[in-house]
Amino acid sequence: MIRILLADDHPVVREGLRGMLSAESDIEVVGEAASGAEAVALFGALRPDVVLMDLRMPSGDGVDAIGKIRAGHASGARIIVLTTYDTDADILRAVEAGAAGYLLKDAPRADLLRAIRAAARGETVLSPVVAGRLVSRVRGPRPETLSARETEVLALVARGLTNVQIGRALFVSEATVKTHLTRACAKLGVTGRTAAVTKAMETGALPPPGHSQ
Repeated sequence: MIRILLADDHPVVREGLRGMLSAESDIEVVGEAASGAEAVALFGALRPDVVLMDLRMPSGDGVDAIGKIRAGHASGARIIVLTTYDTDADILRAVEAGAAGYLLKDAPRADLLRAIRAAARGETVLSPVVAGRLVSRVRGPRPETLSARETEVLALVARGLTNVQIGRALFVSEATVKTHLTRACAKLGVTGRTAAVTKAMETGALPPPGHSQ
């Protein structure tokens, strides 16, 4: 039997997954977690073969939970991310944390079952969309690295501050703030403050909203 731990903060999602998986003779759901912290604790208590992990959950997101499980319990833990988010930043964070797979919640039932069985065998499983994104990122030209100050300015833009407010916070002139933004936009290949913040988050230069480093 492949013992599964479900980690998702939506009860209806867990119920749907449990119902679907219970029909399989070689799969057993042994536990459910509603948060990242609960997933870490239950993994230690249950030691499942495979974890289906959502990304955005309270009390520590899925990526944090993956890192803690692999560091504190088993470096070989087989964890499949099952989420609605497919940005480059989310995918890279999950893979770097040690996820054995990354599937989107709209994946067909057959694909999910194949992924679970493959992960249990020690294989890595990625949805076609995710695999394509990773390949494109590896093959594509690497963007110029943002400076520490440019990253700091974009982080404040992401918080909704104006150029004047950013200047006050960093003790620089508004003109200097504009210069940093112009350089950041050029490096990211975009125009405009909002586009720069979005692209920086997608590429991992800025953490996604609500994530603390």
